[in-house]
Amino acid sequence: MSTAGIIFSNIHDNNIPELTRNRTMASVPFGCRYRLIDFALSNMVNSNINNVSVITHYNYQSLMDHIGSGKDWDLARRSGGIKILPPFIRTTANSANQLYTTRLEALKSVNYAISKITDDYVVLSDCDVICNIDLNDMIKYHKANDADLTMAVKKVNLTKEQAKINVLVDSNSNGEITDVQAYPTNFEGEADINLNIMVMTRQYLQEIVEDSIAHNYTSLTKDIILRGISRKTYRTYRYDGYFACISSSQDYYASSMELIKDKDVRKQLFGVKNRPVYTKVRNSAPTYYSPEAKVTNSLIADGCEIFGEVENSILFRGTKIGKGTKVKNSILFQDTYTGENVVLNCVIADKNVVVRDNKVLSGDETLPFYLAKGKMI
Repeated sequence: MSTAGIIFSNIHDNNIPELTRNRTMASVPFGCRYRLIDFALSNMVNSNINNVSVITHYNYQSLMDHIGSGKDWDLARRSGGIKILPPFIRTTANSANQLYTTRLEALKSVNYAISKITDDYVVLSDCDVICNIDLNDMIKYHKANDADLTMAVKKVNLTKEQAKINVLVDSNSNGEITDVQAYPTNFEGEADINLNIMVMTRQYLQEIVEDSIAHNYTSLTKDIILRGISRKTYRTYRYDGYFACISSSQDYYASSMELIKDKDVRKQLFGVKNRPVYTKVRNSAPTYYSPEAKVTNSLIADGCEIFGEVENSILFRGTKIGKGTKVKNSILFQDTYTGENVVLNCVIADKNVVVRDNKVLSGDETLPFYLAKGKMI
C-alpha cells in the first residue's frame, strides 16, 4: 500500500499578504528555524510517504531555495522524492486564462503529473495548518472503512468571525459526512472544522480532476464534496492533537507566541515520539550572548548575536541585538539587525531588516507592527 503526497503551497497567500508578498505561504518562517511547509512535509515523511509533489503558483523562489534537493527530509531520491510543480500556462494565455485560485483549479493545472501517479493512495495537504498528525493512522482508517474520501477534522468552539474562515463538517455517529458548510456567515458554537488534509485513492483523485475539467468545476468543497455526499462514501478522521490555522497576520503572531508561552504546545508539535519536524539544516555558529545580555522566555536560533535584552520573543538565524536594546513580544526574521538603545514591542520584522540606534517601535498583540523585508528604519 503506497501513498503519494500533494501539497498546495500558495492557496492561502492572501491571508497574510504582508508575509507572502515575496514568498509563498509554504515558505513563511515559523518557530525560529522552520517554514510552514516543514510541518506538512514532515507529516508525510514520518508516515513513509516518499513521493511528494508541491504545487506552486508564483513567488516560489524562496520555497525552492528552502527545499533544495529534498535531502533534509530524506526526499532526494531517484524514484519518487520531492517535485516542484509550477502551474501550466498555455502560450495563448490571456486575461481570461488566469492562474488558479482554488485547490481544484490547482489540481487541474497539474493534471498531467497527477495522471502519472502510480501509488495506491494520495494525501492532499495545505500549508496553513500547523500540526503533527499521524497520516499512517488516517490512511489505515480510510482503507478500513472503504471510503472514497477521508477528511481530517477537529472539534472546536467557533465565534462568528472564526466560522467565516472555516469549512464546517457535519457527520453521523459512524463518521460519515452528511453535510459541509463552506465559510458560513451566521454560525457560532461547537463544530468540526476541516483541517485541509484529505486522503483518497489515486483512481478517485484522477476521476475528480478529469470530471472537473470536463464540467469546468472550480471548487473541491462545493462542486465535488457537496455534490458527492449522497452517492459517495466520505468520512471524517478526528484529530485531537494541537493545531494552529494561519488565516491572518494576527493568527500567525498568536500561534508564534503560543510556542513561547505553552510548553504543551511545543511538546505536541516537536516532542512527539518518532515524529520529528524536519527542516533545512544550516551549519551556523552557535548564538553569542554577551556578558550584558539578558534573555528570558524566548526561542533563539543559532547564529545570533545578543548584546541587549530579549523577552517573550522569537529570533531567527543571524539576528543581532545591539547594546542597550530591548526586544519584547516580537518576532525577528533571519538577519534582522538592531542598533543600540532600540525598543521593539509586538513587532514582526521580516528578513534583512535594519533598525538604527535609538528607535522605538511598538504594536499590539491584536495588531503587531510589521516591517517589510529589507526595510531600514
